[in-house]
Formats: sequence, structure tokens, C-alpha cells
Amino acid sequence: MPEAASLRRASGDAGQGVLLAVVGPSGVGKDSLIAHARTIFASDPSVLFVRRAVTRPAMAAAEDHDCLSPDEFAAALAARRFAVSWQAHGLSYGIPATVHAHLATGGVAVVNGSRAALADIASVFGNLVTVHVTARPDILAARLAGRERETEADMARRLERAAIALPECGRLVEIDNGGAFDAAAEAFVAVIRKAVDRAS
Repeated sequence: MPEAASLRRASGDAGQGVLLAVVGPSGVGKDSLIAHARTIFASDPSVLFVRRAVTRPAMAAAEDHDCLSPDEFAAALAARRFAVSWQAHGLSYGIPATVHAHLATGGVAVVNGSRAALADIASVFGNLVTVHVTARPDILAARLAGRERETEADMARRLERAAIALPECGRLVEIDNGGAFDAAAEAFVAVIRKAVDRAS
């Protein structure tokens, strides 16, 4: 089955809030940027860091997500508990439909998205800012090898997908995370602050 072949949408419009979809190739550091920003905005209830549902066990070095079995994910999908869902890397991913309620209050939601699902995310969440995190291919390869989560074949497939082009949807911000992490983290926090100002 091709990746992202089973994109699904749930009906409903987001309110006046802003959804920040953080996308980029595997190994680019999306999880690290999101984890850093979560500490900065821990006391701000207007900023929601979305926990995706993923059919993958919890891992210390991976994103903070809700772990579902394939059967549990299928049941949640049938119950329309996801605003958007997709498949990639042999896993199923879902953005909870409860995000709509936070956006309806004028809040900002930050989600670890997918380039392959971005058009679908944009069609569900109208007020979208795409945060595209980038790094050079050699840096991506080194980071993938360092996290020791994939086989050589899996890493090769992930590096092939690094060249996927972004669809034209929503506002786009690019952050280079191939150098000093502090610079990329500061840029990401600034994007969230701007979104908070825009949503308020």
C-alpha cells in the first residue's frame, strides 16, 4: 500500500485559532524542537501541544504520543475520533478531533504533521501555518543512524522521502535545523509566539 494512501478526514471546521503543523524529513529534529517549545509554553493554556495517536510503542527518544494497536487505531478511526489520519513508514497516525475544540477558543495547536498528509490537514484546519524543518541530507543520515531505531533499508527509504515536495497550502515558515539547535529552537519559539499574537 502506498504511504499516505488511506488519508481520512473528519467533518468540522476549526475556529479562529491557529494550527501549526511541523513537518520535515525523518531525522530533522521535529521532536526535539517540539519538546523544547513545550517547556517554554508549559504555563500558557492557549498553546496546545497535540499528542498524536500512532501505532508504535512508546520510546524515550521518540515523540510524546498515544500508543495504539492497529485494532485500537481502526476502532478509533471508525468512531471518528481523528480529525485527520494517514499511513507512513508502515504505521498509522492520527490527529485527535478534540483539537477543533481548542482552536475554537482562539488557541494555538502545535502538531507533528506529515508532508504527505499536509494537503489533507489544510483542508480540515483552515487557519494553518506549516513549519517546514530542514537539514542537509548528510546530517539527516547521521541522525537516523545515531538514533538506532531503523534498519539500513528503513533509513534508506526515509532518506528517499526527504525530497518530497510540500503542497501549496497555508502559510509557510522554514527553519534550518542543520546547525546549532539553539538557533532553530529560538526560531521555532518565535513562530509560536507570532501565532499566539495572531490568534488572540
